[in-house]
Amino acid sequence: MKKTFVFLLALLSVCCLYSDLAAQSADPFRIDVKPAKLTPAKKQAFQWLLQQEEELSAINHKIWSFAEVGMEEYRSSRLLVDYVKKQGFRVTWNVAGMPTAFVAEYGSGEPVLGILAEYDALPGLSQAEVPYKEPLIEGGAGHGCGHNIFGTASAAAAAALKNVMERNHLAGTIRLFGCPAEEIGVGKAFMAREGVFDGLSCCLQWHPGSSNSVSLGSSNAINQFEVEFFGKSAHAAGDPWSARSALDAVELTNVGLNYLREHLKPTARIHYVITDGGDAPNIVPDYARAWYFVRNIDRESLEQDYARVLDIIDGAAKMSGTTYKIHFNSGAHEMISNRTGNEIIYSNLLLVGPPEFTSEEQEYAREIQKNCSVATSGLKSTVEELKIPQRSWGGGSTDVAEVSWLTPTTNLSVVAKPDGTPGHHWSTVACGGMSIGHKSMLTAAKVMAAAGLDLLTHPEQIKRMRAEWKRDMAGKTYRSPMPPDMLPPVKPEKK
Repeated sequence: MKKTFVFLLALLSVCCLYSDLAAQSADPFRIDVKPAKLTPAKKQAFQWLLQQEEELSAINHKIWSFAEVGMEEYRSSRLLVDYVKKQGFRVTWNVAGMPTAFVAEYGSGEPVLGILAEYDALPGLSQAEVPYKEPLIEGGAGHGCGHNIFGTASAAAAAALKNVMERNHLAGTIRLFGCPAEEIGVGKAFMAREGVFDGLSCCLQWHPGSSNSVSLGSSNAINQFEVEFFGKSAHAAGDPWSARSALDAVELTNVGLNYLREHLKPTARIHYVITDGGDAPNIVPDYARAWYFVRNIDRESLEQDYARVLDIIDGAAKMSGTTYKIHFNSGAHEMISNRTGNEIIYSNLLLVGPPEFTSEEQEYAREIQKNCSVATSGLKSTVEELKIPQRSWGGGSTDVAEVSWLTPTTNLSVVAKPDGTPGHHWSTVACGGMSIGHKSMLTAAKVMAAAGLDLLTHPEQIKRMRAEWKRDMAGKTYRSPMPPDMLPPVKPEKK
């Protein structure tokens, strides 16, 4: 009897222990982070941003209305520069040979905090501030990725930090990087190649989205390029044997790539469009052009895939009797996530809280969702848990990754569009220039300013960020994907 009692007691202890462990590990990927402290300096930053809210919202709406695509963001970049100059920043224009790129700086000495700003729009996404598809300009551009909000919030955060640093005699340097043409992946890539981001202690970065969250995930490495094929024209019915079809070369390339997919790892992504396939069916095209993206989860895997893609292009030219030229447009690495820095950002997101949307704004969002045929749940109003990501396939690419290979870089998202709606879509544009976008902008500015103040006043946090980054970069050396003689695709300002 005594042995039975002891056995049952031991079994009960084990069950209790298992129950406790199970409760603790219900979500083994969740990271427990407490809200950051609300310091007097942060209160000053928040109060200052509230005082600036009307002007910042006007800037956000103007950049939204400019809707300038990559390398054409002349008015958008000038607007941000005018604002930070008024706040006392020193500005350097034409960074890395790009007229719409700039660096705005305040302060001196260490730490040196970088803040990234983007402001390019997407072609074909012009949209009015209504919850249904209605272009402002048929075929015009629109901020389908919310970069108007991105750039304005980043400039606001930098200015708020400057204001508090000046009032409290805080040491350090703030650098706001005006980065053009993220959507075509060239701005930060050229800036990184030219050493523009060198010397940073760390970098703060955010992006408008459909959730209030901080991501510890990566991104796909990418190469994007165009191919021109040159053949010989002839009458398509009268003497096609005299011709060498450039369009055949494009189509043979694409057939080859589609067969190649079976023999690439599931993490690979290849997509393309034919940008010029000829003028008429009865003329064998002597010229054709196509645009290709090749992606994979890291740069090494990407380069292996890219070499095979180039072989297929060469083979297609041989089969079709054509010649070709490859125009490399841009490349990027995969993102190096920094958990230490992102936990600091997340703690300040918990402190600031998500944007508070009105019932009218929620109804506007639900109408957009209805017109996008997704669940009508509205705008997210909570902060998502911080989690360790499980490795996943697919996903986008960003030239922010180039910065993350040079210094610890954070990754914040604040709600600026309805949940479940597509990216790069009219639905994002419909929210970006009105009150939903303004609230997202102000929230992001508060979070980044608060995190920046934590880093300025607690340099040991930067030391931890950099120690983690150095561990992650062990054995890796940054090499720009951009050829050393390649020039940025500068476009003149439209008059």
